[in-house]
Amino acid sequence: MSEPTTKKSVTRTGQCFCGAVKYTVTGDPINVRACHCKDCQRLTGSAFFARALFPKAQVTITGQVAEFPSNDDVIRKFCPRCGSQLFVDRKSRPDAISISLGSFDNLDGILVPEHIWVSDKQAWYSIPAGTKQHRQTP
Repeated sequence: MSEPTTKKSVTRTGQCFCGAVKYTVTGDPINVRACHCKDCQRLTGSAFFARALFPKAQVTITGQVAEFPSNDDVIRKFCPRCGSQLFVDRKSRPDAISISLGSFDNLDGILVPEHIWVSDKQAWYSIPAGTKQHRQTP
């Protein structure tokens, strides 16, 4: 008789550009999205902000982060030394934290299946066919 198999929990690590802020995440994300809103474009200096949402109970952060409230609900968190935007907290979702995909050491198994705020998407960027798209936040 074989023993039941159990799924091993995935642990991922990441950090800011200079390494002053590091984190460890255990488990899978709640969701993964790329946000094309104008705020995310300005804050990242890019066409969109790609992030994974995790339960806060699964995330450990070391190092000091600075924060900036970008609106009444969203608080951006970044390294005060190098400026890397790492995390986003939402007052409306106090149990979870978004983590910038670009800050992970390894993204194996994390894909971006959903794009939001495509109403603000840059015309030169093409979202891959078959990918979920929302004009704003679903």
